[in-house]
Amino acid sequence: MIRRIDLRGREAADHRAVVPRADFDVEAALDVVRPICDAVRHRGVKAILEFSARFDGVEQSDIAVPSVALRAALDGLDPAVRAGLEEAIARLRRTCVAELEHDKVTKVVPGGTVTQRMIPVERVGLYVPGGLAPLVSSVVMNVVPAQIAGVGSIALTSSPQRDTGLPHPTILAACALLGVEEVYAVGGAQAIAMFAYGAGPCRKVDLVTGPGNIYTVSAKRLLKGVVGIDSEAGPTEIAILADETADPAHVAADLVSQAEHDPMAASVLVTPSEGLASDVEAELDKQVSVTRHGERVRTALGGRQSGIVLVDDLDQGLAVVNSYAAEHLEIQTRDASAWAARVVNAGAVFVGAFAPVSLGDYAAGSNHVLPTGGCACHSGGLSVRAFRKAVHVVEYDQAALRDVADHVVNLAEAEDLPGHGAAIRVRFAGKDA
Repeated sequence: MIRRIDLRGREAADHRAVVPRADFDVEAALDVVRPICDAVRHRGVKAILEFSARFDGVEQSDIAVPSVALRAALDGLDPAVRAGLEEAIARLRRTCVAELEHDKVTKVVPGGTVTQRMIPVERVGLYVPGGLAPLVSSVVMNVVPAQIAGVGSIALTSSPQRDTGLPHPTILAACALLGVEEVYAVGGAQAIAMFAYGAGPCRKVDLVTGPGNIYTVSAKRLLKGVVGIDSEAGPTEIAILADETADPAHVAADLVSQAEHDPMAASVLVTPSEGLASDVEAELDKQVSVTRHGERVRTALGGRQSGIVLVDDLDQGLAVVNSYAAEHLEIQTRDASAWAARVVNAGAVFVGAFAPVSLGDYAAGSNHVLPTGGCACHSGGLSVRAFRKAVHVVEYDQAALRDVADHVVNLAEAEDLPGHGAAIRVRFAGKDA
């Protein structure tokens, strides 16, 4: 069901060429999404309705979700699901509040200060996938940090369902629970274009966040610059660094948990223990045979993006997972905390036997909107910081400027930008030195 890759006895400065990774060609998808985005730009809601009919099989007359539908969804929400959402919201709010950065004033010199102001983005568009699985948890993960950051205008969109023409009712209920009133029934690339350009009742936003399929990710790449984006978060992935102390049933269950997201989801085990590898393979056979989405899971586990990677020791294993830069990385080893402290590339790290990725997906207090496809080597997950911008406010009095004037003029001359120096000199022309 899942292939093995044996790196034992091999030296590699960069393991990225041999570690499994999905064939996720965002550039190729640009040819598909470009005409969709252009149509939304020029024809607005009319184009969106046509794409909903073509791609989602839904005939709509409007893209805006009425407030009565939001209230009805919350009223009809299973109390147990509501309790779970409320707990997830409360835990994430705690970590988001702790992330808040406050304005910082630096007295550079007497009479000269630089203040770093943290200013919320004015308007954001949040994308919540609603295709293979209605990711209600993504409502929480997008909305809570935006609210804590102080964003004043929040719009959210998710794919329309065939039976109602609206997003999944659990997604609508979560929106109502969080007080999000501007919700749209639009999915895919057309949703990103709607946010980027504005269409009908949806005004243009400043920033789009949230994961999606290859076409959603491609639209974000295409429209980056027209609108801000958080990251290009594509199909999910899990890597597990484990030794012989790991429970094979736990490891297999965690690999399955991510594989059920999408046929392109990646599940990778890195271990120096051939015994654990064999035991995990046996567990996968047992667990996949009884899981609800067995066909989807088998496709993901059998794909080129998944595998069991055998290494000489945990040091080599650590090098492999750092090269892989997984969206989710579990450490199930002796001294797991010590090994986790040496991880430099991962969207999020889950330490020990009792911190599975599923916990982080819902109620750890962490955010599950994370970089995929190796982007964790340069990017982090969604947080309050994504919804705020740092602005430097510079205040210098005459004496402070005079003190540094010669340096500014000399540097301007070195760059052959005499006008820059003249802007300094003019302030002291005719004045005593």
